[in-house]
Parts: sequence; structure tokens; C-alpha cells
Amino acid sequence: MNQHHHESKTESAYLELLKKVLIDYEKIGSREFHPLSIANPNWKTFFLYPIDKLLRKRNFSIVKLKFVNKDERLNGFDWPASAKTMIGYNRLSNIEYCIRIIKQDQIEGDLIETGVWRGGAVIFMKAVLNELDITDKTVWLADSFQGLPRPKTKFELDKASNLHKERILAVSKKEVEANFRLYDLLDDKVRFIEGWFDETLPKVSIEKLSLLRLDGDLYESTIIALENLYPKLSIGGFVIIDDFNAFEFCKKAVMDYRLTHGIDEKIIEIDKEAVFWRKKK
Repeated sequence: MNQHHHESKTESAYLELLKKVLIDYEKIGSREFHPLSIANPNWKTFFLYPIDKLLRKRNFSIVKLKFVNKDERLNGFDWPASAKTMIGYNRLSNIEYCIRIIKQDQIEGDLIETGVWRGGAVIFMKAVLNELDITDKTVWLADSFQGLPRPKTKFELDKASNLHKERILAVSKKEVEANFRLYDLLDDKVRFIEGWFDETLPKVSIEKLSLLRLDGDLYESTIIALENLYPKLSIGGFVIIDDFNAFEFCKKAVMDYRLTHGIDEKIIEIDKEAVFWRKKK
């Protein structure tokens, strides 16, 4: 699917460069330093813990070297050590494509991502809005800012997930705000919804959405986001599911919701994991 529309050279150059910066494109073909605490969440059980603790007092750290594969980084299949997003180049291009259509067709409503990690995808949303001179839309960031929730018994499929143990997925609100400031993109049109989705999304004060991007991984996170936010999505707006083909429980939540609500719009693949569709009715 062609996701590139006519654009001025300046717009294109800025957004192309920003995509590469946000995914740490320059690390492709080299090795990244992953702190041991992230590379192995169970590292505290090892004898390395006291050694690392001692080293940190002297500004040293035990790290794991990981090779950065081009295909994995462009398609968002790896967990970067320091990049601001793990969704990769192609999914950032998909966000740009959706926003350009939203502008072209004058679709009403704000933009939201549920599950923002270090903020790269929403930083890029804000950059595209600024670049296209769209001033009437707010970008919303919904996240616990403390990683993923423990699987709940009522969501049977999530039981297989250990994602709540992944320390790399817990990024504070303060760090995400700092990342926005790095690119001069934090203003009053960027709003944070902090807390677990089951507590925050049912009472969120968003009237309309033109772009709904789901990156909550779990069945619970996905179904709660769809139930509370999809009805706010304008006709002609887009929904993006980041983990559709990455996690079976995420895909099941999407298919269950679509079935229950008679949604039959064609699901379009962005890459091997992420998909999107446009709301027609």
C-alpha cells in the first residue's frame, strides 16, 4: 500500500530525519549497550548484582552488547537500548500517512496512543501536526508510566504473559516529558493520562478522535482501549493496532471487539506485526 503523498521537500526532509533519529537509525550495523538490569530482568538472583552495584557507584555498569539488525530496527522487531521508540521506521511512516489523510479529508478529533513507552510515536505525531500546520488537535498519551499490569484472572488469555516483569517497559512520565522537550515539542496540545487503563480510560475527557493508536500489548489493555475510545473515533478516522500479529491475546481482543460491534472494515498490514483500518461507519 502506498503511504506516501505529495509533500514539500522541507516537510519530507524534517520528518524523514526525525523518524531516523527516533529509532536510533545510526546504530544499525553496530552494537548497542544494554544495561544488564534490562537485558535480564532476573539478574538480581545472580552474583553479578553486588558487582554491578559497586561499579555503578564509580560510574561503571555491566552491560550486554547486542547487534542492531537493519530489518529488525526498521520494522520495529527489537527493543532498542536508547531509541525513543521501538515501533520502527515503517510504523512511524504509517502515522504520517494517517495524519496526512486526516488533514486532507478534514477528519475531526484528537490523536491518542495508549501505551507510549519512551514517547517516540507520540513525539512524531506532534511533529507531523506542527509540520502540516494542524493547530486544532491535541495529542494524548495514555500510560501507567510504570510498565504493564499483572495479568488479571478475568482476562484468561493474558495469563501466559510475563510482560509485567520487563523492566525496560517501565518508563516514567518525567522521562517522556523530557523526551518531548528534547525536540521542542512539549506544549499545551500534549496531554498526559496517567494510570492503569481500566481506571483512566472510562472517564477520560476526550470528545472526538481522528487517530487511535493502541500499543498496550495485552488482551485487557487492548479491549479496554477499544471499548472506551473507538466510539469516540470519527468516521474516516484511523485505528492502528501495534501488536496485532505480535501477541495472540492482542489480536483476540481486536477480533472480539470487531465481532461484537459488527466492524468489518478491511484490516491492512503495516508490517509483520502492526495493522490498521479506517472507520467507515
